[in-house]
Amino acid sequence: MRFAKKKITEKKLLALYRALLLPRRIEEKMLLLLRQGQISKWFSGIGQEAIAVGVTEALEKDEYILPLHRNLGVFTSRDIPLHRLFGQWQGKRSGFTQGRDRSFHFGTQEHHIVGMISHLGPQLGVACGLALSHKQMGEPKLCAVFSGEGGTSEGDFHEALNLASVWQLPVLFCIENNGYGLSTPSQEQYAVKDLAERGAGYAMESYVVNGNNILEVYHTVNKLANEMRQNPRPVLIEFKTFRQRGHEEASGTAYVPKSLQKKWKSKDPVKNYENYLLKSAILSETKKEEITSIIDLEIQQEWNQAKAESEIESNESSELGSVYQSVDKQLNNISNKTEKRFVDALQLGLDQAFAQNPDLIFMGQDIGAYGGVFKVSDGLFAKYGQKRVRNTPLCESVVISCAYGYALTGKKALVEMQFADFVSTGFTAVVNLLAKSYYRWGQTADVVIRMPCGGGVNAGPFHSQSNEAWFTTVPGLKVVYPAFPEDAKALLLAAIADPNPVLFFEHKKLYRTTRGPVSDAPILQPLGKALCRQKGEALSLITYGLGVHWALEASEEFNSNLIEVIDLNSLVPWDQETVFASVRKTNRVLLLQEDSQFGGYMGEIAAQIAEHCFEYLDAPVARLGALDTPVPFAAGLEEIYLPQQRLVGKMKAVLKY
Repeated sequence: MRFAKKKITEKKLLALYRALLLPRRIEEKMLLLLRQGQISKWFSGIGQEAIAVGVTEALEKDEYILPLHRNLGVFTSRDIPLHRLFGQWQGKRSGFTQGRDRSFHFGTQEHHIVGMISHLGPQLGVACGLALSHKQMGEPKLCAVFSGEGGTSEGDFHEALNLASVWQLPVLFCIENNGYGLSTPSQEQYAVKDLAERGAGYAMESYVVNGNNILEVYHTVNKLANEMRQNPRPVLIEFKTFRQRGHEEASGTAYVPKSLQKKWKSKDPVKNYENYLLKSAILSETKKEEITSIIDLEIQQEWNQAKAESEIESNESSELGSVYQSVDKQLNNISNKTEKRFVDALQLGLDQAFAQNPDLIFMGQDIGAYGGVFKVSDGLFAKYGQKRVRNTPLCESVVISCAYGYALTGKKALVEMQFADFVSTGFTAVVNLLAKSYYRWGQTADVVIRMPCGGGVNAGPFHSQSNEAWFTTVPGLKVVYPAFPEDAKALLLAAIADPNPVLFFEHKKLYRTTRGPVSDAPILQPLGKALCRQKGEALSLITYGLGVHWALEASEEFNSNLIEVIDLNSLVPWDQETVFASVRKTNRVLLLQEDSQFGGYMGEIAAQIAEHCFEYLDAPVARLGALDTPVPFAAGLEEIYLPQQRLVGKMKAVLKY
């Protein structure tokens, strides 16, 4: 292995040696502790240290890095206190996730590190969002994100490269090609000779680098980083290396040919660099022993500190209180009102949100000059420009991850799903990235996803779903579903003001069929506060979205004082107090949803009512939803599918029980 010193000082060469040796010595200690049962799991990066260390050392301390679970050198090179790292691996309070996640699944804003989730792919989009924030602010910074060669087969990899290329984002995409995805060799994962060749498909410059040569890694990244700060653009680097140990220690390496192991052992990044420094008289045996002794002493002292820390303790209240960041209660204010359609109310809300939040960006398909397929964003592009109202490629997954990355820098992000149905391709980013962020490492995910949804417009099974129940079971998400223009605007403003991730459902049929008075001022309506749309004494009809309009229409079939209609507005959080008070008053309840009935959202509300209001009920808790089929296309079939035509009959049955 040939090392090129170039203009690096001897002091820096020795600093790189220490930076390279530190994660190696930590790993050797951890492997011993693993065998002793003092830590539970370990993903070894032995043999790959030069990549993590070289990349990190070439970046500025305030430039974000998104590492994988074999990049210990990223964390140590950012000078994270070792006892906190050790505490993280033991699930101690001093760790970065308060015992809520393990190993390298954590981030730290203080050190500009954003940790991975096990699904791997989403972090590539997060890097795009971080880089977008730098570019928006005119900051000469870049972001580095790691992927294994296996991860390059995931859709998020290709979505992220495409988005970064289209928007010319300063992202350094680092592929650690270590030969195996768990046990699957490279030749069974991709057909190209070098993964760097994929850069050409995205008009992106790319490089192949010897990942075991610390100086080659450092020189290459340092040069590119300096260029990217001045000329923002994405770059793809494939680092060739080898994983000397198993995917994780329990899996072993029996599937790896011994000849291959021997070949790469001779290319060990630490030993080869050490030999180079010794031969160049930059490092002496005495100095080497001194550096090693100091490192080992530090490791032992920091380990003792972490081990001495008591086991983590908590309680139900503390754990539940850590799922969402608290929000100041938002109250309605008096304002003049103007008659508006549902769609116009949303437009006004978006306009006011943009005016109030200069850093707010809006991303989605066709939302720019076209104004969105439902014209909800019409006029925003002309008023606020392409930097803030951004058309995206077809990339629902990465655009959500990108929004999260943008929000990590303290800004707000708004995403539109062209149809709520399409969020399925971004499901991982919603339920594993956004939802778990605050609970895992105290980092808010200030992202709102607008979800045009619902049937009744003959759009068929892929454009008509009311899929709110996909998300109401996921702690960490808030779910809003308004029924009237005034609430749509006020709740949208509240959702954007909320630092937690919010899915904001907008029923397509309401856009141009529903009108009502809307506050002219940017008034916020609290999330989780239901509204009584009609008072009654005999039956509580509880619903949301288009169901509210069905309920009000159906109640005209009965005496005026019989049916009480409760509009939930917000599904998570939901207004337990208002619902229970209504049920205790009327003693009968019918829960209405547009979604298919089995497994729907109202099943949980039924369980809550049965548990807490049982002694007040004069009839079983009743539910009504759509048929348990996909949403059909033909008008006659959709009419059979939707619950509207069965509503009056169901109401009569509950009243007669």
